[in-house]
Amino acid sequence: MKTVLILVDGMRPDAMVQIPYAKELLEKSTYALYASTVFPSVTLPCHISLFFGVEPARHGTTTNTYMPQVRPVTGLGEILCRNGKKCSVFYSWEQLKDCTVPGDLAFSYYCSGGMYGFDVANEKLTRAALAHLQENELDFTFLYLGYPDMAGHLHGWMGAEYMESMEQSWNCIQTVIETLGTEEYNFIITADHGGHDRTHGTQLPEDMIIPIICYGKSFEAGKVLTDANIMDIAPTITALQGVAPVAEWEGKSLLG
Repeated sequence: MKTVLILVDGMRPDAMVQIPYAKELLEKSTYALYASTVFPSVTLPCHISLFFGVEPARHGTTTNTYMPQVRPVTGLGEILCRNGKKCSVFYSWEQLKDCTVPGDLAFSYYCSGGMYGFDVANEKLTRAALAHLQENELDFTFLYLGYPDMAGHLHGWMGAEYMESMEQSWNCIQTVIETLGTEEYNFIITADHGGHDRTHGTQLPEDMIIPIICYGKSFEAGKVLTDANIMDIAPTITALQGVAPVAEWEGKSLLG
C-alpha cells in the first residue's frame, strides 16, 4: 500500500482535538496525543530528525539553517529510493528541500508560502498533491501544511487566528483522505512541534508535545500509543513499504 505523510507545522494536540474531523479520525486510527518531538523544538531540526531518524545532536542541524552532516545518516527518502520506491514531496517552506538528498525523489513541488501566503499555499499544495497522485503511481508522499505555524507566530498559539488556520489545514487533510481513500493508502498525520505565546523552540510541553495519527488498513482503530516520538515516523513508513529501517535510526515502528 501507498503512504501519505501530512505534517501540519506548529499543530498542538489540544488545538487539534477541537476540530470535529480530527476527533472523528482519532476514533478510527492508531494515535498518540502526547508524542514527543526533539529539542530544539524548531521547524528544520524537527523535520531533519523525522526524515533522518536521529536527534539534532547527531544530525547537526539545530536552527532553521541546514548544516551538512559530518557523518551522514541515510534518510527516509534515500532508503526508499534504494529499494525501488517512488517518493514525492509537496511543501511551501523552502528550507525543507534539505529533508531529502539529490536522487531521492520522483517528484517535488514547491509553492512559496512567503510569496502566496501559507493559507493559499496549503490549498495549492493539496490540489497539486491530489492531481499528481491520481495520475501517477507513488509509494510515499509528503505533504507539508505550514499555515498554523505562521498564524501562531503572527497572532499567538491557541488564539482565534491560529484556530482558523487549524480548521483550514484540517479541511485540506479531510479532502486528501476522502479523495484518496484507504483501499490503496495509509495516512500519517503529525506536527513538527507545538508552540506557546508567539514562539516555540523550548522544552515547554506546549512546544514539545505533538500528535501522531496513523490511519488506514494497516493500523488498528482506537489504539492509543503511550510512547511515541517524531523519530518513530520514518521506521513506521519503511515498515509500511516493506523496507528494512536504517540501523542508525533511533526510533521504532508504530506498527508493532
